[in-house]
Amino acid sequence: MIYKDMPASWRRTFLTLWLGCFITGLGFSMTMPFMALYIESFGHYSRTQINFYSGLAFSVTYFAQAVVSPYWGNLADRKGRKLMCLRASGVMTFTVFLTGLATNVYMIIFLRLLQGAFSGYINNSTAFMAGEAPKGHSGAIMSQMMTASVTGNLLGPMFGGAIAGIFGYRAPFMIFGVLMGIVFLMTLTTKEHITPIPAKEMKPMKEVFAGLKNRRLIFFMFATTLLVQMSLMSISPIISLLVKQLMHGVGNVSFVSGIVAAMPGFGTLLVASRLGNKMDEVGPLKILMLGLILATCLFVPMYFASSPVSLGGLRFALGMANAAMLPAVQTVLTTSVPHEAFGRIFSWNQSFQAAGGMFGPMIGSAVSSIFSYQSVFLATAIFVFIDFWIVFSVRKMA
Repeated sequence: MIYKDMPASWRRTFLTLWLGCFITGLGFSMTMPFMALYIESFGHYSRTQINFYSGLAFSVTYFAQAVVSPYWGNLADRKGRKLMCLRASGVMTFTVFLTGLATNVYMIIFLRLLQGAFSGYINNSTAFMAGEAPKGHSGAIMSQMMTASVTGNLLGPMFGGAIAGIFGYRAPFMIFGVLMGIVFLMTLTTKEHITPIPAKEMKPMKEVFAGLKNRRLIFFMFATTLLVQMSLMSISPIISLLVKQLMHGVGNVSFVSGIVAAMPGFGTLLVASRLGNKMDEVGPLKILMLGLILATCLFVPMYFASSPVSLGGLRFALGMANAAMLPAVQTVLTTSVPHEAFGRIFSWNQSFQAAGGMFGPMIGSAVSSIFSYQSVFLATAIFVFIDFWIVFSVRKMA
């Protein structure tokens, strides 16, 4: 939804950032579901080695992101979120393209580490629009921004699977790099309303946190972000390998993996706008709890999935739960944090999200190596239920 009563410059900026997030999500999901298969093509690795390298390729990006995000957040509060979006899209143009030219697994891991240190386009675009959001519409705008990356994530695996099936696993990375160059040029045209803050006038983070009315709620939202992201990312490194196992290695594994990876996007798109508006009516914490309990109830039957069809159906329903989780956390932060601290608070939240993205694949790879690919879903259900209990215990703080 683009609000007709807003100035033309606001609508143009919203649309541009939405498209930027869409392209970023599209490119990401064109490549990531096939990372394990791409790594497998570099040599004759054992199942344990493939799980390890795939998990590491995912995790190093989030490790770097978790470490540097607070620095970028500090810079965002001083210079604005637009600069952060340009930084992320500009560097990713080169790192992703070069990943498609990699000659060994170690080069992939290094480039993924570098990508993580300079990434964050979607998070910074969300923070950008959070700062520009009209009062009373934060939930709707956060949900609308989420639909951008989700729509990209929805289409990406299918495009990536088709491209990889025809041209090989390198092609999706190269195309993603070119697309990020387009995003960089698009972002140059956006307009941000911000007054730069000199470094000497900025409050230290300790003082910012001390001035927050709901400090405990903010910290619990950080923990929620970590657990949600960890749960969502735990299956990512091995989703294509699981599909290959369910198909018994027969058929177009790349294409079917892409469809299964894309299914949550369909569910998210179906309900995101409605949940965003409902969030503004009943409050984000109620929507968040609904999403967490639904996700818990869906991860358990995924353990028993015996075909790509049943797995895809459950992941479709999971997408509906996804629409109720991270956007709700971002809405809580938007309504609980002073405008001058948006960049730093959102960057800390991004650090926790990145930490979840780092630990999730590591846990998923470890569990799948020791037990089975399906066992990852049971471990994930436990994490999500713990998160539900945390949110339930702090719901009265909002």
